[in-house]
Amino acid sequence: MSGLLADRPARPAAPAPAGARPTARLVPGLRRTATALAGVAALLLAWELYRAFGPVQGLEVGGQRVLPRADPRSMPGVGEVLATLGEPEVAVPGARTVGVAVLSAAAGTLRMAAGGWLLGSAAGLLLAVAMQRSRLLERGLLPYVVLSQTVPVIAVAPLVAAWGGRLALTPTLTWQPWTSVVAVSAFLASCPVALGALRGLQAPGGAEQELFTSLAATRRQTLLRLRFPACVPFLVPALRLAAAQAVVGSIVAEISTGTRGGIGRLVLEYAQQATSSPGRLYAAILGAALLGLLAAALVSLLDVLLLRRGRGPGGNP
Repeated sequence: MSGLLADRPARPAAPAPAGARPTARLVPGLRRTATALAGVAALLLAWELYRAFGPVQGLEVGGQRVLPRADPRSMPGVGEVLATLGEPEVAVPGARTVGVAVLSAAAGTLRMAAGGWLLGSAAGLLLAVAMQRSRLLERGLLPYVVLSQTVPVIAVAPLVAAWGGRLALTPTLTWQPWTSVVAVSAFLASCPVALGALRGLQAPGGAEQELFTSLAATRRQTLLRLRFPACVPFLVPALRLAAAQAVVGSIVAEISTGTRGGIGRLVLEYAQQATSSPGRLYAAILGAALLGLLAAALVSLLDVLLLRRGRGPGGNP
C-alpha cells in the first residue's frame, strides 16, 4: 500500500483565486502607507503635547538650549499653521493666500531640483561606469566622491554663484541665478547615484561574467545586457535618495544665493515675519518637507517601471 501511495502522482495544487495575487501585492503598499500616516500623526501629537506641557521658556543646560520654548509664538499649533494657509499673504484686495504662495514656491523649487537631479544622476552614472571599467579610477576617485558630501552646501552655494557669474556659456546664454541652484542640486545628487550604480555594476558574479566571455560578448554588450540589469535594484534606491538630496540642495542654494521664486527664499522671507506671523514660517517649512517627500515618491515610480517591467499577470518573468 505504501509503495502504491509513493508511486501515485501528486495532485496538482489548486490554482489561486484570480484576485489573490493583486490583493497580496496591494496589502504591503497599504501597510507602508498606514505606517507613514501613523508616524505623521504621532509627530503632530508629540508637537501638541509638548506645547501643552513643555517648559514655556525652554530648557538650558550649561548655557546651551536643549529644549525649545513652548510659547505660542515659538511653537504655533497645528491648527494655527493650517489656518495660516488660507490667509492673504499681504493686506491687499485680491492678494494670493499663503497656501498658494507656498505651492507656487514649491513648484519653482521642484523644477530646479528636477534639473539638478537629472544632471547629477547622469554625471553619477557616467562616473560609476568609468570607475567600474578602471580599477585605477575607482581607487583614485571614489574617496573624493564620498568626501564631496562632507562639504557644507551653505558654503559651496555662494562660491558656485560667484564663479558662475564670471562665465559666459555662449554669446547669448549667460549664467543665471537659477543655474547656480541647479548646479548645487546636481552636486548633491551625483554622489548617491555614483555609489549605488557602482555597487550595482559590480554585482554580477564570476559565473555570469564567464558566461558572457565564453559567448564572445563585447564590453558594451556585457555592460548593456548584464551589468545594467543587475544595477537596477541598486540604482532605484540611489535615485530616490538623490531626489531628496536635490531638493535639499536647491533649498539651501536658494537661501544662500538669494534666488527668488523657490521655497527656500520663501522660508527666508517668512522667517523675517516670524515675530508677527509665526505660522507662516512653519507653513513654508511644511511645504519644503512635503516637497522632499513628493520628489522621492515620484522617483519611486521607477521601481514599478523598471523592477516590475516584464512580469506577467502571474508575477513571473
